[in-house]
Amino acid sequence: MTKYLVEQGYQVNRKRVQRLMQILGLAGMAPGPNTSKAHPQHKIYPYLLRGVDIIRPNQVWSTDITYIRLPRGFVYLVAIIDWYSRKILSWRLSNTLDTGFCVDCLEEAIKTYGTPEIFNSDQGSQFTSDAFTGVLINNDITISMDGRGRALDNIFVERLWRTVKYEEVYLKQHDTVQSLLMGLTDYFVFYNQERYHQSLGYKTPDRVYRTAIGGGAKIIDKYGSTET
Repeated sequence: MTKYLVEQGYQVNRKRVQRLMQILGLAGMAPGPNTSKAHPQHKIYPYLLRGVDIIRPNQVWSTDITYIRLPRGFVYLVAIIDWYSRKILSWRLSNTLDTGFCVDCLEEAIKTYGTPEIFNSDQGSQFTSDAFTGVLINNDITISMDGRGRALDNIFVERLWRTVKYEEVYLKQHDTVQSLLMGLTDYFVFYNQERYHQSLGYKTPDRVYRTAIGGGAKIIDKYGSTET
């Protein structure tokens, strides 16, 4: 943006452009902070879902972290999703990338919905930590992790982030954490209970999760592509 304005004849530097963009509530949509940094001493588990038919709720859950830009920095959003129904089982916001908010999110999902057969995540240090994997192991949940650099292994969460950002975050332009928290609370209720999904036969995630009718998926090739 600075380069464009200078070429248009405006005498501005990067700092002024940043300040003006903040005042106007403008932000780039390029990727932000890396939320999936591996820890060299943490155990990595194999990816178990290639070629697996997803045929019932609580067969596979998965999780991921994304960043959300606010006028004065970033916050991080973690969510747990049921693959069969696409239902959001739990979510948390944090202003740091620590492990605690991910563990809290996992424990809430288990407390509310029981346990899945398989839990899938990327290789980020939050999900490979002893605190996080310990909860899975203690509940006899099989652990699966994406291959390195293969976002499609966790395609349902990747699609969720795109939906949340375009339908809530980018439209509402929340300026505080409290505003974002309230907005996401309302949005996830809408997402689970009211928003029809074409891939679910135009049913809601809540309905599919309750009835076990209309969901499902199959991972069909060696590259992690997904057919729904």
